[in-house]
Amino acid sequence: MDLIRCTSCFQHSPTLIAPTFRHQTTRKPNLTTISNNHGTVSTTRMVVKARGGGAAEAETALVDKPKVLKRFQVSEGHPAPFGATIQDCGVNFAIYSANATSATLCLIALSDLQQNRATEQIPLDPLANKTGDVWHVFLKGNFKDMLYGYIFDGEFSPEIGHYYDSSRILLDPYAKAVISRGEFGALGPEDNCWPQMAGMVPTSEYQFDWEGDLPLRHPDRDLIIYEMHVRGYTKHESSGTKFPGTYRGVVEKLDHLKELGVNCIELMPCQEFNELEYYSYNSVLGDYKLNFWGYSTINYFSPMIRYSSSGIRSCGRDAINEFKYLVKEAHKRGIEVIMDVVFNHTAEGNEKGLSLSFRGVDNCVYYMLAPKGEYYNYSGCGNTFNCNHPVVRQFILDCLRYWVTEMHVDGFRFDLASIMTRSSSLWDSVNVYGDPLEGDLIATGTPLNNPPLIDMMSNDPVLHGVKLIAEAWDAGGLYQVGRFPHWGVWSEWNGKYRDIVRQFIKGTDGLSGAFAECLFGSPNLYQEGGGKPWNSVNFICAHDGFTLADLVTYNNKHNLANGEDNNDGESHNYSWNCGQEGEFASISVKKLRKRQMRNFFLCLMVSQGVPMIHMGDEYGHTKGGNNNTYCHDNYINYFRWDKKEESSSDLFRFFHLMTKFRRECESLGLNDFPTAERLQWHGHTPGKPDWSDTSRFVAFTLIDSVKGEIYVAFNTSHLPVTITLPERPGYRWEPLVDTSKPAPFDFLSNEVPERELAIKQYAHFLDANLYPMLSYSSIVLLLSPDENA
Repeated sequence: MDLIRCTSCFQHSPTLIAPTFRHQTTRKPNLTTISNNHGTVSTTRMVVKARGGGAAEAETALVDKPKVLKRFQVSEGHPAPFGATIQDCGVNFAIYSANATSATLCLIALSDLQQNRATEQIPLDPLANKTGDVWHVFLKGNFKDMLYGYIFDGEFSPEIGHYYDSSRILLDPYAKAVISRGEFGALGPEDNCWPQMAGMVPTSEYQFDWEGDLPLRHPDRDLIIYEMHVRGYTKHESSGTKFPGTYRGVVEKLDHLKELGVNCIELMPCQEFNELEYYSYNSVLGDYKLNFWGYSTINYFSPMIRYSSSGIRSCGRDAINEFKYLVKEAHKRGIEVIMDVVFNHTAEGNEKGLSLSFRGVDNCVYYMLAPKGEYYNYSGCGNTFNCNHPVVRQFILDCLRYWVTEMHVDGFRFDLASIMTRSSSLWDSVNVYGDPLEGDLIATGTPLNNPPLIDMMSNDPVLHGVKLIAEAWDAGGLYQVGRFPHWGVWSEWNGKYRDIVRQFIKGTDGLSGAFAECLFGSPNLYQEGGGKPWNSVNFICAHDGFTLADLVTYNNKHNLANGEDNNDGESHNYSWNCGQEGEFASISVKKLRKRQMRNFFLCLMVSQGVPMIHMGDEYGHTKGGNNNTYCHDNYINYFRWDKKEESSSDLFRFFHLMTKFRRECESLGLNDFPTAERLQWHGHTPGKPDWSDTSRFVAFTLIDSVKGEIYVAFNTSHLPVTITLPERPGYRWEPLVDTSKPAPFDFLSNEVPERELAIKQYAHFLDANLYPMLSYSSIVLLLSPDENA
C-alpha cells in the first residue's frame, strides 16, 4: 500500500471521502417518527451528491413511510453464527453490538433500495432477541430480491467513541454481498456517490458447481506470483474480451498468465469498496478521479460487485459465482489465487467520515480510539481497525475462513500488516486473555511480540496450508521486514530486497554484499529467527511506485495527472533514466533501458525466495513516470494488450523464458538457505569475490541437480570487463543468457535459429575459460561436456 497515496485523503477533507453532515454534534438530531405494525421507527435517508468541482455533499432528508408486507414469520432466532444464515427453511440474522440500546432489522426490496427506503422494519426485543451482546432474529418467508440492513440506536457521544444514529440503515459486517450501484464508476440516483447499501439475504438457490475443485497447495518455494488488478487487466479495448474489466474478463485472459509462467495471481482488493470515494473532476486529464486501486474496504465478506459482468443481478449471487468461476478456472490452469486484503482501516474515515457499517454498529469496538474518542491513524487513511480486540480478531478470522472454504482462495496478502500486531483499544489481560495480571497495561497501538490475531491466524486449523503474506510495515512508522511474527508460516513483502536491488543494478556503490544477501533469500533478515528463503517475497515493482519500464526511464516522479501538483507519491524511488528523462530518448539510451529491464528480471528469477511480477511489466508498461496511480480508471492503469503483442518477440519472450528456466532449476527455489556445498561466490576471478565499497560486480556458481551447475554474474559498472570462469575439468561453460545481446540472442533457447553460430562466436573466450561482459549486463552460463577434453 502506498503510504503517500492521496494527500487530501490522509487529511480526510470534507471534499473527498469524509463529507460533513448537518448533524455532527454530540446531541442527537430531532427526527420525525413513523409507526408501523412493528412499533415506532425513525426513517431518513442520506444523499451524497457529486458536484462539478468534485466535492461530495451530504444531506439528510425524510422518506416516505416504509411499506409493510405481512409475509414473514418472526421468532427469536439464535446468536450464532453471525450474519444472515439459512436455517430450517428460513433465515437467521445475528449481529454483535455491545453498546447499542436498540436494534431494528430492515428488509429492503431491490426496487425500494433505489428509492432509499426500507420495505419492512422489525424491531428486536432486547429480552427475546438478544443474547449477551448479540442481537438476533429468525424469519420465514419469501426473500426473493430481498436485501437487509440494521438500524441501531444508542448514545451519540463521539468523545467516548459512540456514533449511534437511528437515521442510518447500516450494513451488516458479515453480509456476503453488498448491493448498491451495479456499474463501475456510474453515479447513483440523483448523482449520489454514496447511495444506500444493503446486504444480500441468502437463499438456497444459485448453487455453484465447483466440478471437484481442490486447493492446489503449491509449496511456497515454488511460487511465481503475478500482482494484478481485475479491472485493469482487461478493460482496455485491445483486450478483445467479451466481458472487459470483470472477473470473467480475467478468465478470458488466464492463458496469457499460463504462457508467462506464473502459478499464482495476487488480486488487488476485490472486497467491496466504493470507487466513487475520491470522485472529483480532474482538470489535468479532463476526466474524474476514482478509487481505482480499492484500498478502502466497506465490507470484507462481499466480493467487489462491480467487478462482475452481472452487477447487482440476483442481488449479488451471480457476482459471487463469477468470482468463484475465476478461481475455478485459475485452478484448472495450475494457478493459485491470493487476495490482497485491507484489515488495517475501512472506508468510514475519521470522525468526519461516513457511518456505513462498523462505526454505527459499535464504533469503539471496531476502531482504535484515543481516550477522548479520536481515531488513531496508523493506516494514514483516517482510522485504524482494532484488530486485536477479541470481537474484531474473531471477525477477521471468520472472514478469512469464509474466503477459503466458500470461495476457494489459496491465500492472502495483508496490506499494512504491521497494524495487526499493534495492541487494541481497551488492551489489558482481562480483555484479551480473560485473566488479570498485575501491571499488565499496554498503551493502545503498542507493537506486541505475540499478537493474538496473528497467533490465531497462524494456528487456525481451517487456514492450515493457506498462504499468508505480510506487508510488514504501516503508516505509523512500524517497520517489521524480517521481524514480523511468523510462526513458521508467514511470508513478507521484502521491501529491503526491492530497494537494494534497484540501487545495485543502477550502479550504486557499497551494496555488493547486500545484493548478494538478496540473491540468496535475505538470510540476514530471516535465518536467525528460524525463517526460510520463501519467507521473502521478492519484487522490483508493485502497484504503488514506478513500473519496471518507468524505473529505467525516469529519475523523478511525474504525478501531475493526479491533480495534486506532484505532491503525492514517493519521491525516493532509486530509479535511473539511463541518461535522458522520459520516453523520448536516443537509441543508445533506449537500448540500455531494455538491458536494465532484463537485468532486473534476471535478478528476480535467480534469487532465492518467492518472485513477484507486477502486471504489465512483462511487456514494459509505462505510466508516464506516475508512481501513484491510485485514482485513474483509464489507459494509465490498463494492461495494453496491443503493446504486449508488439513486444512479443522481445521483452515478453525474455520474461517467459526466464520463468521457464527458474521452474526447471531445482536450485532456484530452495527450502533452506544454500550452504558452501552448493554455492560459491566469485569476483572477476574464480573464488575471489569483491565485497569492497567500490565493487559493482557479483557472481556465483550454484550446483543444480537438473542443470548440473549454473554460473550467474552481474556487472553493474559503467565499464566492460572480461571475467575468468571457474575451471571444471571435462566440461566447458556455454552461454545461455546475456542481457547485453539483442533478442533473440539475449536468451539462447533451443529454438533460436542461429544458436550454434552464436555460441561459436564466444569459442575463443570460452576455450580460455573467459567471458566478456559489457557494462550494465548480466549473464547465465551452463556447464556442458567438453568434447575436446
